[in-house]
Amino acid sequence: MSLAYAILSILADTACSGYDLAKKFDGSVGYFWSASHQQIYRELAKLERQDWIEAKLIAQEGRPNKKLFALTKLGRQEMVNWIGRPSKISRTKEEILVKLFAGHLVKPQVLITELRRYQGEHQQQLQVYQEIEQEFFAPLEQLPWAAKCQYLTLQQGLIYEKGILDWCADVIALLEAHQSSH
Repeated sequence: MSLAYAILSILADTACSGYDLAKKFDGSVGYFWSASHQQIYRELAKLERQDWIEAKLIAQEGRPNKKLFALTKLGRQEMVNWIGRPSKISRTKEEILVKLFAGHLVKPQVLITELRRYQGEHQQQLQVYQEIEQEFFAPLEQLPWAAKCQYLTLQQGLIYEKGILDWCADVIALLEAHQSSH
């Protein structure tokens, strides 16, 4: 997948300025697709050249004009086509896994300390997702279809974070057992 589709997915709901799009990106798609604001602006220019989006210049008093970006018919059709294509499994890059792979080089306590820190970060992320769920997606059965589709991405994040926390607990228990037996 490219950044283009992440941007188009936001513009599928509403037209917005580059600045507003970058803010929406950070608070939604940005949880599972990372991009800097500079990358987003570069991609907007490419999408405009491809006629997948169009920009309308909005005059502002006392401030520079702003561009309001919107999905075109061609852009919407491209999204529909892309959604229908098979998704590829992404390879993850997890530093903690490399550390564990080479963990025999250090005492178990070094790994335990790192895993507890890692576990704490994932606990915080889970709390963020739970707050988003409460604020924007409750009660789920009353949400419109578009919001339910967006909830599915949050649900994956919730399940992922809970799985990581369970995994951390298991690994820490294994390391502590090894440490006490040696």
